[in-house]
Amino acid sequence: MARKAGRRSHWLNNRWWRLAIGEWIAITLSFVAVVVLFCLFFIRRHTVEYHFQHGFAVADPEFVGSALALANPVLIGGNKIELLNNGDQYFPAMLEAIQSARQTINFEGFIFYSDDTGRKFRDALSQRAKDGIEVRVLLDGIGSGWRLKNSDVKMMREAGCKFTYYHPTHSWRVDRTNRRSHRRVLVVDGRLGFTGGVGFADKWSGNAQDPKHWRDVHLRIEGPLVAELQAAFQEHWIKTFEEAITGAGQFPQLKEAGNLKAQLVTSRSFSMAPVPLVQAVSFTAATKTIWITNSYCTPTEDQVNQLTGAARRGVDVRLLLTGPNNDQPLTKSAGRTAYGKLLKGGVKISEYQPTMIHEKCMVIDGLFSMLGSSNLDARSSEINEELDVVIYDAGFGKQMESMFQGDLKRAREYTLDDFNKRSMWERTTEWLSVPFRSQL
Repeated sequence: MARKAGRRSHWLNNRWWRLAIGEWIAITLSFVAVVVLFCLFFIRRHTVEYHFQHGFAVADPEFVGSALALANPVLIGGNKIELLNNGDQYFPAMLEAIQSARQTINFEGFIFYSDDTGRKFRDALSQRAKDGIEVRVLLDGIGSGWRLKNSDVKMMREAGCKFTYYHPTHSWRVDRTNRRSHRRVLVVDGRLGFTGGVGFADKWSGNAQDPKHWRDVHLRIEGPLVAELQAAFQEHWIKTFEEAITGAGQFPQLKEAGNLKAQLVTSRSFSMAPVPLVQAVSFTAATKTIWITNSYCTPTEDQVNQLTGAARRGVDVRLLLTGPNNDQPLTKSAGRTAYGKLLKGGVKISEYQPTMIHEKCMVIDGLFSMLGSSNLDARSSEINEELDVVIYDAGFGKQMESMFQGDLKRAREYTLDDFNKRSMWERTTEWLSVPFRSQL
């Protein structure tokens, strides 16, 4: 009996058609792996390298149209835009706006967790839906799907919120898994808007007082630009929920609320990325300053050349980046490969020390500012759906410069000597990160 059992072949060796079952499994897994790798590394927007020469300045009339040619080259006037620093400012402002809603609330986010901060927004949105306000919630399937409890989603839906995920993780569309919505939008009654780069989690709360509370900034917007922000929300909502938002509660007539000229720069799937063009034109047009704060900075070769070219023209080029507190060390390693050329080219680099700095903004010549969700990396340019605001105003530019200088006081300069003395571990991680630069 034992001998007979011993002679039985394993079920993986049983043949089906011309191959063993084990061979069919291996072929299937190999095919799936090839499909996943193809989706990760090859399904993305087309980008080009820009090799502009310095022919006009940021202050010249042709600048805005040239920089925003792939977005909307016409600035919208009559806006009031406020900088909100850290969770102690932007979270209360957004919760107050939600509480003030009379007709509609549209909310889109990348990160929304089931922690104290997430529960505050869950409860606020749920209560307003119970009050009869139209509440729509759109979250990214990867950014929020893993850390937002199904019970919290159920609570919002039962309260009356319309809820959906952008490219949910349970979808069979593997090609969509890597294409994320990185946008942050809150629009109340079609009249008041918020956008920027924050996540709705405890890390973004507080006042950047320690490593557990991050440094970040958000925008509060009133005026005609809110309609553009609402349209950006509609773009993703109609795609995911298959519902159009219309009427006076969504798109009311908007009067001037201030004197700022601004415009949105939105990235869309399979379209030419507009942000790299904005950056390239800005860098080559600068005559005085290029001050950039960015949490995930892995510049391309042409961006390195644009920044060093500006430095050689006498422009004060500064990068304020993450320091010892960094939630994506592989991304930092990938970005550090460019530090040598940047430093040798005259670019000044500083690393923020107290906590993780999550800002994504720049100010050029104290006149042209950009703030939003885009990082200075390939993922923002080639893959993610991003949303940024550009403001063309010297007064607002001064606020941005003041904010940059305040952050710089809490940073440490990173020198060429630091780069040359980096450890073997740092050099190894830089080398290992190179094949994955497009995904970081």
